[in-house]
Amino acid sequence: QVQLVESGGGMVQAGDSLRLSCAASGRTFSGYVMGWFRQAPGREREFVASIYWSGGGSGYLDSVKGRFTISIDNAKNTVYLQMNSLKPEDTAVYYCATRHALATNYAYWGQGTQVTVSS
Repeated sequence: QVQLVESGGGMVQAGDSLRLSCAASGRTFSGYVMGWFRQAPGREREFVASIYWSGGGSGYLDSVKGRFTISIDNAKNTVYLQMNSLKPEDTAVYYCATRHALATNYAYWGQGTQVTVSS
């Protein structure tokens, strides 16, 4: 079965950087899209970034453009989210997810990793 395991979260100060990792296993992900989402307390889960397994077609939430970068290492079956210039409003649980490129909804989700940014 598909497993997505996030790591790399933590507590940092505003302006710092973190790199989240998502190790994917359980199937061949060719033709899939990998995404990062986040959910802050009392708020809906929101899309942060996505990338095709091939490495192309990345997209970002407007508020993270220029600060966050999604990338993929196919050899390691791992997706990364490099987060720079972190702000307190980036505080949330960050989730990795995947869907087939032709699907609308993300079918598989990780357990999440907490990112806390203090001012």
